[in-house]
Amino acid sequence: MNDSSKVKSICMDAEEIERSLTRIAHQILENNKGAANIALVGIVTRGDLLAKKLVEKIEAIEGAKVPYGRLDISFYRDDYATHFAPEVLGTDVHFGVDGKDIVLVDDVLYTGRTIRAALDALMDLGRPATVQLAVLVDRGHRELPIRADYVGKNVPSSSDENVRLFLEEVDGMSAVEILEVAPGSRAGSAPLGGE
Repeated sequence: MNDSSKVKSICMDAEEIERSLTRIAHQILENNKGAANIALVGIVTRGDLLAKKLVEKIEAIEGAKVPYGRLDISFYRDDYATHFAPEVLGTDVHFGVDGKDIVLVDDVLYTGRTIRAALDALMDLGRPATVQLAVLVDRGHRELPIRADYVGKNVPSSSDENVRLFLEEVDGMSAVEILEVAPGSRAGSAPLGGE
């Protein structure tokens, strides 16, 4: 999975991830006075998996099926043309976002640029009543005025570290790890299936 010599620490294990998601699901329901008008939209590649887990938890708590979608922001990023060749995974939102209280879900909040791109992509789909942000990890280092409404864990980190979520479904294990960023590399999400 990972080169263990590059892993600096594990800041969340599988149980901590599950507990955090349960707490976030309760907070979403409390802040929105139930599930009647909410919909969850996860940012691919791991935000969509977290959103799906949150939908399942909300259904178990509230007994209501909440609309769920996946948002691919590849072509909305401000660096797609110069820093990487985007892997297009596709947006899959099969419900109207107009008037909905959308909870945007991502794994790790860092500079805020991914969320800015996601907001642009979401607004191309319609006009939600509100957009709230849920993240599993907030690691700081914001470059844009973006703040999460729901946070699983705040993880202070340095800019020469990478904070990555790995999930059992795609990586064979569930954990949040702090890794060293290799010289010449940039911080970012782990590819599906680990490294």
